[in-house]
Amino acid sequence: MRFLRLILSVVCVVAAVVLSSYDAHAQVDAAALARAQREQQMYGNQNGTGYDMYGNPIAGEEGEEGEQPDSTDVKKKRPKRPNESYYFSDTVRALPNWKWSIDPDFNRVNIAPLDTTLSDWRIDYVFYRKGVGDMALGGLGQSTQPVNWFDRRQDADFSFARSYDAYTARLDNVPFYNGKKPLTNLLYLEAGQKRYREEHFELVHSQNITPSTSANVNYKARSTMGRYDWQRTKNHVLSVAVAHTGKRYSIHAAYMHNNINTRENGGVVGEWAIADTTFEMPSGVPMRLASSEAHNHYRNHAFFVRQAYAIPLQRVTEYDFSLADLSAVYFGHQFEFNTWSKVYTDKRSTYTNERDHYNEELGKWESGTHSYYEDWFITPQNTRDSISERLISNKLFVQVQPWDRNGVVSTIDGGIGLDLHTYSYLRLTDYVSGKMTKDKRTSWYIYGAASGKIKRYADWGVDAKYYPSGYRGGDLSVDAKITLRAFIREHPLILSGRFLQELRSPSYWEENLFSNHYTWFNSFDKESETRFEVNFSVPDFALEVGAWQGVINKMIYNGADSRVAQHSGTVSLTSLYARKDFRIAGLHLDHRALVQITSDESVLPVPTFSAFLSYYYEFWVKRDVLRVQIGLDGRFNTAYYAPSYNPALSAFFNQREVRIGNYPYIDFFVSAKWKRMRILLKVQHLNQNLFGNGEYFQVARYPLNPRMFKLGISWSFYD
Repeated sequence: MRFLRLILSVVCVVAAVVLSSYDAHAQVDAAALARAQREQQMYGNQNGTGYDMYGNPIAGEEGEEGEQPDSTDVKKKRPKRPNESYYFSDTVRALPNWKWSIDPDFNRVNIAPLDTTLSDWRIDYVFYRKGVGDMALGGLGQSTQPVNWFDRRQDADFSFARSYDAYTARLDNVPFYNGKKPLTNLLYLEAGQKRYREEHFELVHSQNITPSTSANVNYKARSTMGRYDWQRTKNHVLSVAVAHTGKRYSIHAAYMHNNINTRENGGVVGEWAIADTTFEMPSGVPMRLASSEAHNHYRNHAFFVRQAYAIPLQRVTEYDFSLADLSAVYFGHQFEFNTWSKVYTDKRSTYTNERDHYNEELGKWESGTHSYYEDWFITPQNTRDSISERLISNKLFVQVQPWDRNGVVSTIDGGIGLDLHTYSYLRLTDYVSGKMTKDKRTSWYIYGAASGKIKRYADWGVDAKYYPSGYRGGDLSVDAKITLRAFIREHPLILSGRFLQELRSPSYWEENLFSNHYTWFNSFDKESETRFEVNFSVPDFALEVGAWQGVINKMIYNGADSRVAQHSGTVSLTSLYARKDFRIAGLHLDHRALVQITSDESVLPVPTFSAFLSYYYEFWVKRDVLRVQIGLDGRFNTAYYAPSYNPALSAFFNQREVRIGNYPYIDFFVSAKWKRMRILLKVQHLNQNLFGNGEYFQVARYPLNPRMFKLGISWSFYD
């Protein structure tokens, strides 16, 4: 990384000279570009002028003085066809560059903004960007979990890696790009001294081969040497994706690789080591697994390809730009291969808690020595637990477009899928045979959906998925959504609602596990969840209000002893979320707040109140050249029995020993955008030892990072 920093420094100096003469490009007029594309398709090159695939005027086939050249002397070039895909509207096609991901279940795509603005650039930890953010172990690249329970993923895929969802590349979040010019983005952030350095590097390159065919490479490397003892983490993610979105045929394909290496320290021996004691260096804080050499290594290889072919039910004329406005039937196939593995190692050790218990008779604290793990089932001195999971999935689907893609009934979907699961882990007999046990399961399902629009005023959709038999037989999911829009002087008011009913089997690993520290063979009932969601927003006024109501019957969770348990009754959770951003000239006052009320804290623990506040001033240093933000970000939640984290299980569990919270965690930042470059200067945890109760934890026993300085740049190239 030292060589990389040197290269980036040289690039920055050279590019600064080049950029000093650069003028800001004018924005593309979306309506004019869409009109130009349609005119080119409908009328061709009239009056000797037409438009290329980017909407730019091009000369006709006339000679310099209006004479037609001899066809024997000049070979006419075949005009390139613009992107005619039914996936994208004229407004999207008019953008210089855009990004999307595929819907994992249906023949649709989800358009996403390119992250090249100042809006969230100051929030360098990606897991803090949504709502009030995640609860984190402390360092970059380590495990996290959303504070809002309704944002937590509930599917049964490899649950050991679920705490890394904020970082991993998956089928549902792999990005695809389309642009009129090649896009390259370089990002680099670093913090701390060399010995404790935290580094974040990203490289994105996307290029169109044709207006409908594109390829991209996306690489992310996040690492921390660790401010605390035994905290070093390396997190590498690579995705390579190709997409062709033609008028009738489309294909999306991607390869994903996730590689996570993390040392595990088990958290501090006691909260007193953070709140009541001052250590010369954070590495001096005593940890519970500091001498056990505990380590987790996760590997993932995944590949998917989705193809769809459209058969129009109406005659396609030269006036039809895409099939989005015609009746059509789409036939498709999706294949996915996904394999995850996890290896956990440690050796037997003990730790000493100098304030283990208080002696009332002597009036002082007394120390105690403990072992982090109580059980050693396989070997008494060393651990090497290996677990892997593989999924091979095939899906055939049909999508009917009765009238057009924006009609009252826009699409009707249906399909059938087959999943082949292979679960591997070492049982006690395997240590003798030397061969890992493989458990194979097969599940198949059918699904259907319907959706539609009423002009710009309403969207609706309903879908259902059912497993008739086999592994996960009887599982059912029904999801219904509706969005209503009204307009006041063209300012949209958006009201959306959702109903979700799920009946889901426990995951394989919740019922089967044999390892050195934990073993169980459970037979759980299906978990049932009923959820209602309502959301109201006024985007032009930065206002959003949301509410969730969830009822979970026979909930499966990790109890106070870290082992998997199932609640015999019903747990309910009510959540209220509000966001309002105020702007007074250049002053921004951004507020996000979440209230959560649970019926049983021992089963579903959540903080009653959580908030993220950001107050900053934004201004132009030089108009259209350099824009700057200066301000503070703050995070806070009320005290509660927050989950802790178990390294051997890679899982958050519901501890009932300590309550944490009531601590504001504040960052000071200066962020700027200079033409195409974004710059960040940040003091993280500004208020350490200044105010607050000193217990800067979001996860029990795991302290957040102490104060440190960060520096970063993000540079985009469009040529």
